[in-house]
Amino acid sequence: QVQLVESGGRSVQAGGSLRLSCTSSGFTDANFFEAWFRQAPGKEREIIAVIYAGNENAAYSDSVKGRFTISLTRDRNTLYLQMNNLKPEDTAMYYCAALLEYRQFMPTREGDYPYWGQGTQVTVSS
Repeated sequence: QVQLVESGGRSVQAGGSLRLSCTSSGFTDANFFEAWFRQAPGKEREIIAVIYAGNENAAYSDSVKGRFTISLTRDRNTLYLQMNNLKPEDTAMYYCAALLEYRQFMPTREGDYPYWGQGTQVTVSS
């Protein structure tokens, strides 16, 4: 059974840093994608970063590129999101998601991911 559990969210001041974690279980093959999505109040859920475990290629949304970094531990059991230079507009619930198959192109739609964590709240104050 696939499980994803996020942690690390908290309140922080603008300009600060946070590292979110997503611990996974139930899959061991390297042929998967994991992604971070976020959803701010009143807004749709958006993808912000995705990584392919097979070669660690990653992609980012324009809103976080250069500030956030997605990574996997060597055993591929924990996904991280290092967030630097946080802004109030980064305030949202952050979710990790997994897709356990290869795709030629990075999956970026919410519907591409069948497995989700429960989310962790990040609040950035000015």
